[in-house]
Amino acid sequence: MSGISLPTPVRRVVDAINAADTEAFVAAFTADGFVDDWGRVLRGPSGVRSWADTDAIGAGATMDVSEARTDGDVTELRFTWTSRVFTGDSTAFITVADDLVASFTIPPHA
Repeated sequence: MSGISLPTPVRRVVDAINAADTEAFVAAFTADGFVDDWGRVLRGPSGVRSWADTDAIGAGATMDVSEARTDGDVTELRFTWTSRVFTGDSTAFITVADDLVASFTIPPHA
């Protein structure tokens, strides 16, 4: 991920996943923020924490960003995800509001 510029709130999410820091991950989101993982939407701090516990940090995930493109408040990431739940290349769209993450969406693969 070296050399890839990310907005600060997006960087916080990636860094929290890679550092296995659930508290930092949850704190990076707005109060009404959500994770949408292939259509499974988990809202608010408890939903975000639940996803982190089961699909990300609790599953030993690492996220290696290979590309990033920001347009307004939305950053599209292409990354390699490695965990006990899923390993492979993926895409995410992260929307920022008030210097926090409002949504983290991982669309289904086509």
